[in-house]
Amino acid sequence: MALHFLLDGPADAPGDAVTLTGAEAHHASSVRRVRVGEEVTVGDGRGVWLTGVVESVAPREVVVRIHERTDVAQPSPRVVLVQALAKGDRDELAVQAATELGVDEIVPWQAARSVSRWDAAKAVKGRARWTSIVREAAKQAHRAWVPEVAELTTTSGLVRRAAASRILVLEPTAAEPLSALAVEAGDDRDVVLVVGPEGGIAPDELDALAGAGARLVRLGDTVLRTSTAGPAALAVVSTALARW
Repeated sequence: MALHFLLDGPADAPGDAVTLTGAEAHHASSVRRVRVGEEVTVGDGRGVWLTGVVESVAPREVVVRIHERTDVAQPSPRVVLVQALAKGDRDELAVQAATELGVDEIVPWQAARSVSRWDAAKAVKGRARWTSIVREAAKQAHRAWVPEVAELTTTSGLVRRAAASRILVLEPTAAEPLSALAVEAGDDRDVVLVVGPEGGIAPDELDALAGAGARLVRLGDTVLRTSTAGPAALAVVSTALARW
């Protein structure tokens, strides 16, 4: 499979040349060691998929001559992962795996039981960190659409989102299994998967979300870590949506 890279600027049409610069050029030339004449794919992260041949390689600039362009539609309905902040790198592991598995948006959540806390400054840095992880994971997975990382949200923010979305809260004590999810044709509302922190979702948060219309669902009979629950749920939902 051809190596894949992301553009920082607009995409071009077949016959034109696109130029990778900065960190992406360094990654292509020094890390992946592309060579003149090699076929690669290039995307803008917003659905444009270009196939071309490397025309020149330099540490700060790699030029690719495009011979084919495909415009990939954004999936509908979208699948969103609301990932509670977790200690260590557990939330980042979830973000990386979810991106590889096809999530369309990731929302960091300051849950009541989150050990990790983001103040205003940490929220900016944390979102940038997650965005970087998403970008690299999307390239690894050869994704035409790079998921957006939203701003940090709270439980009240999730409650407000429930009116326009189909929210599924992963809760080990729930009676309904996620595998029972039925997708109605024509329902293009976002499917939002909510994953709690290490200590689980607080009872008052579960009540607030359920009161707003969210469904509490479980993944089997075991309790998964916060780093694996989201990706596991995403696999189930992707099957129900016939993405897989």
